[in-house]
Amino acid sequence: MKLLATLSSLIFLFANTCNSPEGQEELLQLTGTLKATGITSYQYGSHTLTTKDTFYALRSNKVDLSQFEGKTVNIEGEKVEGYPVDGGPDYIEVKTIEEKK
Repeated sequence: MKLLATLSSLIFLFANTCNSPEGQEELLQLTGTLKATGITSYQYGSHTLTTKDTFYALRSNKVDLSQFEGKTVNIEGEKVEGYPVDGGPDYIEVKTIEEKK
């Protein structure tokens, strides 16, 4: 019985550790102008977001970024691991987007 209680406790601790926020990427909230990416030296991202301080390369598997080209938008997303490369910008996977009113 003690063994069963110990195993249950270990499984519970392991499950909670795996689902902790520390293991997840931080969601970024950015506002800027969205544009289609043309030819670049860094060659990643379908779009860029230019904020007042910097710019980011964007991609999304959830939303159609082309619907927001030329518009000022608010995005929520995560940095893509392994970027930036070739002197390029941070690479963001966009989770949500909305036009700024």
